Amino acid sequence: MKTLSNQLAFTIVLLAFLNGCNQEKKNDTGQEQTAPVSDTAKYTMEDFGSVAKINTHIHFKTFDTTFIVQARKDNFKLVTVNVNSSYSPSIEEQQELAVNLVKLYPKDLAYATTISVEDFDEPEWEQKTIAYLKKSFENGAIAVKIWKNVGMELKDKNGKYVMIDDPKFDSVLDFMEQNNVTFLGHIGEPKNAWLPVDKMTVSGDKSYFSEHPQYHMYLHPDYPTHEQIIAARDHMLEKHPKLRFVGAHLGSLEWDTDELAKRLEKYPNMAVDMAERISHFQYQAVTDWQKVYDFFIKYQDRLIYATDETVSEKTPVDGIGQRAHENWLEHWQYFTSSGKMKVPDVEKEFNGLGLPRTVVDKIYRENARKWFAGLATLE
Repeated sequence: MKTLSNQLAFTIVLLAFLNGCNQEKKNDTGQEQTAPVSDTAKYTMEDFGSVAKINTHIHFKTFDTTFIVQARKDNFKLVTVNVNSSYSPSIEEQQELAVNLVKLYPKDLAYATTISVEDFDEPEWEQKTIAYLKKSFENGAIAVKIWKNVGMELKDKNGKYVMIDDPKFDSVLDFMEQNNVTFLGHIGEPKNAWLPVDKMTVSGDKSYFSEHPQYHMYLHPDYPTHEQIIAARDHMLEKHPKLRFVGAHLGSLEWDTDELAKRLEKYPNMAVDMAERISHFQYQAVTDWQKVYDFFIKYQDRLIYATDETVSEKTPVDGIGQRAHENWLEHWQYFTSSGKMKVPDVEKEFNGLGLPRTVVDKIYRENARKWFAGLATLE
């Protein structure tokens, strides 16, 4: 009887303990609480489709729904970015397309407008640009993109290259800040652009600058240097410390996490997107995986997932969704797993980062919402 009593007492104590644990899982209203995710918990490849994600930098340059359909399948929301490039449709055409797509897919898509630097030397350029931005904001634009022609193509009436810290941009940037709209800056190019093709670090840059020699700065020693363009961008940030700025393409500092870290430390109003630059992290991880991992952990609130894929009349529509899906899966593998990987852009093998779920959620979703205020429309 004594043994039975001891067992009964133990059972009562255990049930009381478990009941107490269950009570702790409820809030003041008696509703169940979700247990917090461990800081070390990891996602797997099987989680890819179930996790809500945002891709903040793609380009729609023609009407096509294939890409949006694939994004829905893979649980992505998208931001299409207008661009003032010489090989894109006119700004007006891009604007009309973006507005119409957002109207058709208001829960799937948002857009960033852009500005023209045509007639930059004219006295009314600032007023015209602000008027255009005002109309864009009324049409739902959540950000404003500036392109690399500032610093690399645009010249003033005296033949001098115009940089982003030119005083003429100040009133336009102030207007963005007043309207709580993010400034998305593609300023400069990867440092590879100033190297011979055979010295470039990743295959994507070798291909791009071979096909676009006008932006291969190694061939144009009379153009501004990488250092000059970055210094002008940094000066712009010093002049506008309250402007919410996202440096496209890792802020053109993709080549060294230390250099990027210096800017993130110095400019708290700056974050960066990873559009078409993830391979540069992978290249650095070949020789110093820990350095790249530590960078992601330290700056987990400042890194935004983006890919820079383009849908245009020149894009083969057949298979575009599958190609995007495979690209997104490859990125997911890099961020979530820690095994050996090999990708076309990087010559040697490297290890995936195997980031905690909390960090992955920030990169893929939470940071986008933080740095692009208008993305609340995609809830």
